[in-house]
Amino acid sequence: MKTLNIVASLAACAVVFGFTAEFADARQGMSAEQRMERAQRLAAAENPLQASDSVWIEELTYMEVRDRIADGASTAIVSTGGIEENGPYLATGKHNIILEAICPEIARELGNALCAPIVRFVPEGDLNPSSDILFTPGTFGVRDETYVALLDDIATSLKLHGFKDIVFIGDSGGNQRGMKAVTDLLNERWADSGVRAHFILEFYTPGWEDTENYTQEVLGARETKRDGHHDDMWVTAMMMVTDPESVRYEQRVEAGLASINGFDISDLDETIELGKKMVAYRATNAATAIRKSIAAE
Repeated sequence: MKTLNIVASLAACAVVFGFTAEFADARQGMSAEQRMERAQRLAAAENPLQASDSVWIEELTYMEVRDRIADGASTAIVSTGGIEENGPYLATGKHNIILEAICPEIARELGNALCAPIVRFVPEGDLNPSSDILFTPGTFGVRDETYVALLDDIATSLKLHGFKDIVFIGDSGGNQRGMKAVTDLLNERWADSGVRAHFILEFYTPGWEDTENYTQEVLGARETKRDGHHDDMWVTAMMMVTDPESVRYEQRVEAGLASINGFDISDLDETIELGKKMVAYRATNAATAIRKSIAAE
């Protein structure tokens, strides 16, 4: 039954959106019935390869996504980040880089989830007239309505694929309102479909504050001053889990700038290990909040 449901979902997705770029080319001159038949053949085809163990949908083949859903991966996590000014040391994609570390941990903690591609373009202030932050090179903003429409389309795609719970989490404050709005919109639209959207505010609030307290009170790591940058030891350590180059680790060591707010990051392995503990803490708390939301049907 699950396989039949996945086939039907993928076939519907193919008709509405086009199955892949290759399928879009192939369907030229084909009737709707022929397109449906082709989609069903693709959806039912056997995977000739050993499946990847990635939890990122964009890293999987369509067969691997199909088979994960058929095997019980009913939850899709849509994480929203941002691209903005983060001081002299951090890459502008700070939030996205943190989410690259956290989303897979949440998915594995849940055991039945996959990560949708990170939503990298989010509201960062007013475009017209422009907010101060948007004058900073490397900062990208989108209008609220653009953001909500994008989240709506992403969630609708995931519903067509066969996911039953579509979860929104955001690593930045400006992302939260739009995720709440689209969750309400989708749940009203999907009222009798058996599919639900979930906005997990707890990932951000109190998620960030809880992580800061945990790091200081349990892990014993503390900042001792403020450098005045849009940066701190928490974001730096979690970014380093994904890629130390994203915080310019080697360049900072060479320049004698391997610290943030009085916290020393010069020991690479030690800082990454600290970041991993922060990531694990945030992922566990997020998974708990997601389970609670899904159970509240």
